[in-house]
Amino acid sequence: MSEARKIGSVLIVDDVLALILTMEEHVLRSNLSTTAAGAHAEALKISQELKPDVVIASLDPGQNDPGLLRDLRNLGDVSVIVVESRRGEHDKVVRFESGADECLSKMRELLVRVDALVTSRLVAPVEAPKRSQSGKWLFGGWELRLKTRQLRDPSGTLVPLTQGEYALLFAFLEAAERPLSREYLQRATRVHGEISDRSIDVQILRLRRKLETDARAPRLIKTKRGVGYVFSIPAQLLDV
Repeated sequence: MSEARKIGSVLIVDDVLALILTMEEHVLRSNLSTTAAGAHAEALKISQELKPDVVIASLDPGQNDPGLLRDLRNLGDVSVIVVESRRGEHDKVVRFESGADECLSKMRELLVRVDALVTSRLVAPVEAPKRSQSGKWLFGGWELRLKTRQLRDPSGTLVPLTQGEYALLFAFLEAAERPLSREYLQRATRVHGEISDRSIDVQILRLRRKLETDARAPRLIKTKRGVGYVFSIPAQLLDV
């Protein structure tokens, strides 16, 4: 009987062999291919070469390697799950701010979330209207090209976006200057495959850090008390 075709790839980052083997066993049950890395540099090298769908990083409570999470995030469109035996709220906030999509403490949770993330990446994203496929959004000197999903700042410098950040920015531009609830943003971006209910505020923080001069005093994406968020300047869609 031939081996079933693997439906996705997972990179496991941990320096303890026993934990790697335990996580591999759980992930393999979902028919996913796995690769292990034991250190920061090795994890980045493998991620660049294999481009996994999901990275699972095992970190102890209090252990803080934001550089690893940020470097993984900067590589592009990859989902990052942090697994730790116990988690405090402070640790969880640090993980999210450093680039994690999920922070889990149980293997059962891990398997469910890996399945969900891989499945969402296998489903083709919902297409924007055909009139927009070769167009570009202009806002405050910025330019977002839809065909290539490339964002450039007012100086022309390319600013990399993850799939989730692109989906979030697209949703804001389509409804520029209109207040949007968190629930609306969750629905609008989920079809593009990445954002979970628990991390919408973190995704907005990451997007602010790329768009704003000072993410603590945002000019573009403003918090609307009691409602959610508003993209506060006009946006123009041009055909090119």
